[in-house]
Amino acid sequence: MARGQGAYIFGCAGERLLDEEAAFFAQANPWGFILFARNIYNPEQLRRLTDDLRSAVGREAVITIDQEGGRVERMTPPHWHHWLAPLDQVAANPAQAVRSMYLRTRIIADELRSVGIDSNCSPCADVVTPQTHAVLRNRCYGEDASTVASVGRAVADGLLDGGVLPVLKHIPGHGRATLDSHLELPRVSASRDDLDAVDFAAMKALADLPLGMSAHIVYQDIDASGPATTSPVMTRLIRDDIGFGGLLMTDDLSMQALDGDVTQRTRASLAAGMDMILHCNGEIAEMELVAGEAGTFTTPAQARADAALNRRKSPDIIDIPALEAELAGLIGGRSND
Repeated sequence: MARGQGAYIFGCAGERLLDEEAAFFAQANPWGFILFARNIYNPEQLRRLTDDLRSAVGREAVITIDQEGGRVERMTPPHWHHWLAPLDQVAANPAQAVRSMYLRTRIIADELRSVGIDSNCSPCADVVTPQTHAVLRNRCYGEDASTVASVGRAVADGLLDGGVLPVLKHIPGHGRATLDSHLELPRVSASRDDLDAVDFAAMKALADLPLGMSAHIVYQDIDASGPATTSPVMTRLIRDDIGFGGLLMTDDLSMQALDGDVTQRTRASLAAGMDMILHCNGEIAEMELVAGEAGTFTTPAQARADAALNRRKSPDIIDIPALEAELAGLIGGRSND
């Protein structure tokens, strides 16, 4: 009988896969992997690493990355483009923001696929407010749900057309957070009505996307007991009210917004209704604990995982230099390198 797929995505420590990591991944069989700047040197090295990760589990596992452009881009010059922050690119030509962000993301998808990466943790469909923390603010697309939804759709389409699975984040909405959830737990006091009209509305417009990532945020008017990642109340809201039917992963379990050790965090997240754990720091001792606690997918989660994989397709054939030239024209000389 084939091994069940582990209900987790894991990282690795460096630019090459260590023998110890390969052996662990072969046994734990994670559904996919995530890469960071620590894993990236040049295209040839990166392609070897993605090949080795897939060889370790014996299948075409999903490999994802945070390649939003701007401050959050793991693949950088001289081998890959540097991009304006998303909010800055949208502001450069608001009337053409949908087209310009599609072009940018289709080029990003081409760069990802060329090195064996077939998922991107994007679109970031969080709606900017005057209080949005600086760690997130210019990673967003706009200050109203309609703009965020339309640009977010263009970003998702650019990835899908390039054979890359998008990950909708941070469900159900991170834009009102005034703290950095990498370091501490944000609490949002906005009313349910205000959240429905803005934050949740942007997510609802993109609820058909194949993959999603939770927000480590407490929504006090709905469930003050804990963040969405570990809240059954918020998971039901994500599924029933926002209507997200895709494979739902946690944000990085290593972030300090969450209480407890990784075992406790894993248990609480899955008990709340998350399908899958995202663990990013590449520490084997922690990954062993996550794998031991999480186990394999539930039957519904496996169905959602399979449905997500069915959205992965061969890229459309395009002329990248032509797209680059069109994009440069749309953003009025604020060129990307």
